[in-house]
Amino acid sequence: MRTATTVEASGGESWSGTADFVVEAEKLGLDICWVAEAWGSDAPAALGYYAALTDRMLLGSGVIQLGTRTPAAVAQTAVTLSNLSGGRFVLGLGASGPQVMEGLHGVPFARPLRRMRETVEIVRQVLDGGKLAYSGTEFTIPLRGSEAVPMRLSTRAEHRLPLYLAALSPAMLRLTGEVADGWLGTSFVPEGAAGAYFAHLDEGLARAGRTRGDLDVCQGAEVAFAPDEEALGAMTARRRKELAFSLGGMGSASTNFYNNAYSRQGWADVAAEVRERWQAGDRDGATALVTDEMVLGTTLIGTEAMVRERLRVWRAAGVDTVRLYPAGDTLEARLATLGRAIELVREVEDTP
Repeated sequence: MRTATTVEASGGESWSGTADFVVEAEKLGLDICWVAEAWGSDAPAALGYYAALTDRMLLGSGVIQLGTRTPAAVAQTAVTLSNLSGGRFVLGLGASGPQVMEGLHGVPFARPLRRMRETVEIVRQVLDGGKLAYSGTEFTIPLRGSEAVPMRLSTRAEHRLPLYLAALSPAMLRLTGEVADGWLGTSFVPEGAAGAYFAHLDEGLARAGRTRGDLDVCQGAEVAFAPDEEALGAMTARRRKELAFSLGGMGSASTNFYNNAYSRQGWADVAAEVRERWQAGDRDGATALVTDEMVLGTTLIGTEAMVRERLRVWRAAGVDTVRLYPAGDTLEARLATLGRAIELVREVEDTP
């Protein structure tokens, strides 16, 4: 398995602190650093900066959100970052959710599957270097009824540009298998992943005449090391509220892709009740419903032996790239956790 992490340029520490983390992560041997966008700092600006600070590591947008830029602007950004970094950029796209799209950006979230498919088609048409002419349900280029004629970018992509999709719903997973080079996943329980995720990815791959080997499965989870069982209990207790927020507070009142994903992996009743209590304002009640099993099943938290074994399970389930979110209260602590996790991934890879 390859190793990756995700940062947000403005998330949780100083701008310079995040940059230091990225630089040091490359020195530790990390393969890919994804830069999140969400509702904080934008990803492309930070990616350009990190490209100037690093030499080897791949850098990815994790993710650029549909609706925040036109498809042509996404393609321009991708070409620019790829050329600037010497071919180290990976384009990650995601539909986001109604709260961010409509509540922050003021653009409709409707028909995300169709918008994603058309965006991918337009981006790839731009990357091919020809004049852009596209007629779809969501996008028509040039604008219908205008005097404009098709155009091409005045710059060309100098390197191959892989495209990953962030997907949780069955329909978006099928699209990912059909059109993407990689899948950016989350809320991953390897024991339930075959039915919840891989069946849909494989259906999309089959549509396109492809196999699992044509798709990089990139899954992420928090990694933290506990010296003993008592410390592990304290760790899981602190993380129950975070999981309760994902199940009950993410998305909108009617749309929560995280809740749906957990429901498909064996926790439908709990996920539904957590959401109901969270939406009613009973945060403590929602948190109390989250079990240690749920926390440990969806993270890489435990003693070193436990984390090593979970990594083996992830690999056996079909994960190609493990995205590590290292715990730690300081930059040094996070880097120490990341470094040890990278070593464990290498140990697992070296073990038949």
